[in-house]
Amino acid sequence: MPYYVYILASKRNGTLYIGMTGDLAERIMQHKQKHVKGFTQRYNVYNLVYVQEFERVEDAQANEYRMKRWRRAWKLELIESTNPQWEDLSYTL
Repeated sequence: MPYYVYILASKRNGTLYIGMTGDLAERIMQHKQKHVKGFTQRYNVYNLVYVQEFERVEDAQANEYRMKRWRRAWKLELIESTNPQWEDLSYTL
């Protein structure tokens, strides 16, 4: 079973959220339908702009933790390197 670390954005260069899940499509749907109470609901953060897949949950958790400690500029560079138009990748799931 794959595990995913993902970044959601409110808009280009907007508010960012980093999460981890084993069911990416379901989790993104929960964010978009605002079933996830808290940060993403409060700040309308639901555009999937970055995804990384892992085979082991431990690796995904470690990467999520590491990325959450990154400087904002590093996160923006990562998104720009793989998704320069900041397209909502959820439509490709």
